[in-house]
Amino acid sequence: LLNKQFGLNLSTNQLIDYASKLGSDCPFFILNKPCFATGRGEIMEPVALDLSSYQLMIVNPGIHVNTGEAFSYLTPRKINNVSASIKDIIDQPISTWQHSLVNDFELPLFNKYPVIKEIKETMYKMGASYAAMSGSGSSMYGLFDKKMQLTPSFDPAYFVQLVSL
Repeated sequence: LLNKQFGLNLSTNQLIDYASKLGSDCPFFILNKPCFATGRGEIMEPVALDLSSYQLMIVNPGIHVNTGEAFSYLTPRKINNVSASIKDIIDQPISTWQHSLVNDFELPLFNKYPVIKEIKETMYKMGASYAAMSGSGSSMYGLFDKKMQLTPSFDPAYFVQLVSL
């Protein structure tokens, strides 16, 4: 926005470089399309992922999760004793992601903050095709068929947002 607003004429690569100085996951937002990110988040490979038939629900219970603390709980795991490639997983139908596309931060944080786990379970009960925690938490997101009429009934203190993709 600032690049356009002020006529800076910065290239995408320059914007990505500046964004990487703000934070490891910031360059992702410069491209604003599905990407497989590696490195610290600054190396991005666009992926063919069409979410246009979905709506996104974001729920944040207002729990602050310290990123450093979240990383201290992290134990990377293998699914079914086989390390599945995220690229291979996202090539599959979204309905199959529930058991294969896993955020490793979830289990330890669900144990510490059960309400976060409850949000995920509620999303699946509401009909989510996929639900997961965003990054190191505490926001949860769910992908729902765009045709579904959703009436979220979470605690009124939670931030809840529906977005059409």
